[in-house]
Amino acid sequence: MSVARPVGAILAGGGATRLGGARKGLLHVGGQRIVDRVAVALAPATSEILLVANDPDARGWLPDARVVGDVRAGCAALGGLHAALAHAAGAVLVVAWDMPFVSPVLLARLAEIGQAGAATLDAVVPAVRLATDVERPEPLCAYYAPSCLAAVDRRLDRGERRVAGFLAELRVHYLKGAELAAYGDPHVLFANVNTRDDLARATAHAEALA
Repeated sequence: MSVARPVGAILAGGGATRLGGARKGLLHVGGQRIVDRVAVALAPATSEILLVANDPDARGWLPDARVVGDVRAGCAALGGLHAALAHAAGAVLVVAWDMPFVSPVLLARLAEIGQAGAATLDAVVPAVRLATDVERPEPLCAYYAPSCLAAVDRRLDRGERRVAGFLAELRVHYLKGAELAAYGDPHVLFANVNTRDDLARATAHAEALA
């Protein structure tokens, strides 16, 4: 029996204060908006695309996406994940809208592991090894099973909003080390555009790849 593909959820949140309030996903990298790059990467592994956004203009950003808002307002990124799970009513493959270089092959692998482990896993999350030898999870580029919704609700009920902290409550498969590096340089795959310097670096990298 085939397993239904997850819903792709693009989290279009954050105030972008370090970018002067610019809508990060609408910035261009390599001649393409970041949000379009993310949608293209998600499409092959997902059944549909949700754009999780509270901006009143969001319905014009991705015409083929279903735009949904927060169910629990004011809860930062964890609230965005909650909205994705609540509106998807199933498993979700989540990507923040400011990650221009996320790999479609990597996303497909996250979904594959999650679907194969449906009975024993709640999430599949990449983890990047830092120079300090600490492994940093990337919870905003990850697969979440429907079972995660109750865990998010519990965290939000306690007033906790950090996505990374929420992972402690889940059965997580961490994609890391050589297994992760097979899909590219993790520091590029999960690079966020939070500042003008980040945007300049991303643009230079995209031009080098062209």
